[in-house]
Amino acid sequence: MARSKNGEAISPGQRTLAKRKQLRAFIGDAERRNDLEEWRRGGAVDGYLDGRAVVGLAAQFGVTRGSVNRWLQWFNAEGVDGLRTGKPPGRARRLTVEQRKELTALIESGPEAAGYSSGVWTGPMIGDLIEQRFGVRYHNHHVPRLLHELGFSVQRPRKRLARADLKKQATWLRRTFPAIKKKPPLVAAS
Repeated sequence: MARSKNGEAISPGQRTLAKRKQLRAFIGDAERRNDLEEWRRGGAVDGYLDGRAVVGLAAQFGVTRGSVNRWLQWFNAEGVDGLRTGKPPGRARRLTVEQRKELTALIESGPEAAGYSSGVWTGPMIGDLIEQRFGVRYHNHHVPRLLHELGFSVQRPRKRLARADLKKQATWLRRTFPAIKKKPPLVAAS
């Protein structure tokens, strides 16, 4: 982007009285909500529209000149909405809302209903199910994130030996384990 002349970073269309009113309302709203970031952005743009230099505004708000220039570009392109704090849009979802609902129903019905021999879902199984059913491939590391978005939590079964003696395990946990721990257990005062 080419460097603009002094005072011309914002086009005349964004310098109207109505736009200034919107900007001042935005700053006031950010102040009431204690949103420092939006207040700072709005204040810097307002100061620039009052004729102040970018260098001075950067020093006043404790940011770099590049930040102030970026805020001016955002305001010039989108008006007050360009200064709002928001999550970056990112890539579009690969499954539609309907497909997500269908996937949720499939997961809730269990892996056996979906044609798997195991009674417990695993991440790779769900990734495979998504690929077979919807033609969309998810990396195994992303499947837990998708499940979390759908309202599921990752749960792992507790592993126990089939032939273990439960009484001996309990004794070990109560007597042997505390004796070999680095820190002794806290004793309650009587």
